[in-house]
Parts: sequence; C-alpha cells; structure tokens
Amino acid sequence: MLCRRFAAFAFVFSLCVLATAQTSDSRSTFKIDNDFVQKQFGSTCTLIEDQTPAFADMDGDGVEDLVMAAKCTNPMVDQTEHGFMVVDPYYSFFGYGDPKITSSFITDDPAIKGRVVLVIHGSGVETWHAPKAKFALINLSFKKISVKKMMLKKKKITAIYTEETGGDQMVAAIFWDGKKYKYMPMGSTME
Repeated sequence: MLCRRFAAFAFVFSLCVLATAQTSDSRSTFKIDNDFVQKQFGSTCTLIEDQTPAFADMDGDGVEDLVMAAKCTNPMVDQTEHGFMVVDPYYSFFGYGDPKITSSFITDDPAIKGRVVLVIHGSGVETWHAPKAKFALINLSFKKISVKKMMLKKKKITAIYTEETGGDQMVAAIFWDGKKYKYMPMGSTME
C-alpha cells in the first residue's frame, strides 16, 4: 500500500516537473532575432546586438510582455501594415509628442539615430507570442535599457529604465499608465 502511494506520488511529481520544464522552455525555443523583429515591426527595424530582450508584465495584466532595443530607420512607414503604434513618450513629457512630427526630428549623435524601444504586450497563455498590442517608442536617446520595478503613487509597476547618452548620464523611466507609455526623468547616475 505504501509502495503504491509512493509510486503515485513519484508519477505526479514527474508530471509537474515535465510541465514546468515545457512552460519555462517556451522562451528559449522561440528565437528572438532580426527575422522576428522584421516580421513584427517591418523591414526597417533590426535588433541592437549588445542589448538583451527583456520579459516582464509591462501593462499589469498578469501576462508576460517583450521589450527589445532596436534600430528603425522609419517606423512610421510600417506601423499600419504590421499593426503597431509609434509613440513618443519623450516629447510628450515636454508637451508635444505627435510622432508624425517628432519622428522627423534629427539627433546630433549619429550613433543613436533611429534607436527605438519595441514593446509587445502579450495575451493569454501564449504571452507575447500572441500580441495584444505592439509599440515602437521613438526619440529615446539611450545607451542601454533594462526592465525593473518602480513605485508610482504607492503602487509597484514595471518600467523600462534607460541610461541616456550625453555628458550628464541621465536615467529615465518609461512606463505604461493604463492607456499609454509615459516618460519620467529620474536624475543622473552616481558614476
């Protein structure tokens, strides 16, 4: 009797381990490369090689989303065909964020020209593999991005942190407020 219970327990345990391995392995079996980015956001976009994609719940719905640093020469052209929205949280913070106009602003530094943050909000059990919404966040002059938690009005949310270019080494947070992405300067680094 004890032997049968042990065998049943071992069987159930092995099924649980197998199910966990299959769900956690879904990220690694789905390759995030330039082909994936171009399929989702158009042929003008490519991944920035030294930036690792991040997985987090950006919109607070409990479903994993995907955040990637990329270079897009003209995301406005592909947004309708590929079903994403071009948004400008940086210039929106300063009062004017119409991407039809701000996408034509030229940066002084050619190394950061065309840098964008691409976000895919996932839906259901397929997470970001089945996009609910896609965004190209433009006019963010960053060296590096990371995804971390932050406190906003006594609520813990997930934000994209950017280490901005320039001599003052500013850090900014970009977060989903329930309707759109917002930009918030956080000050300079301690380096």
